Amino acid sequence: MARKIPLQELEIEIVKELKDYSDEVAEGIKKAVKDVAKETVRTLKATSPRSKMSGPGKYADGWTSKVEFESPEDIRMRISNRTKPQLTHLLENGHATVNGDRVDGRPHIRPAEQAAADKLVGAVKVVIKK
Repeated sequence: MARKIPLQELEIEIVKELKDYSDEVAEGIKKAVKDVAKETVRTLKATSPRSKMSGPGKYADGWTSKVEFESPEDIRMRISNRTKPQLTHLLENGHATVNGDRVDGRPHIRPAEQAAADKLVGAVKVVIKK
């Protein structure tokens, strides 16, 4: 049943409800960002190249996510490779070898990034519709 609100208190009630909704949406989006980051790390660990030369799986297993900044309304996360960060560009884009040959890139970061962006957009739409 609807509650009766005196006209003088209507503005206060509207602001209160909007604040509650805003807080709910912000929390939902922050949770979605954390979930997508964790899933992206799992994807990168599974799709990253594995080399016998640099230690089997050291590069692939080095992916991690970290909260860089968080406030009540905002969150920023970083996904990075903590064990072999210098290899990300070389493996993604390819590189020249010592004897002048060229090693083709093995795209694994960009596809994971695009998938994460698509998943996050979908998750945000779900949070907002609730």
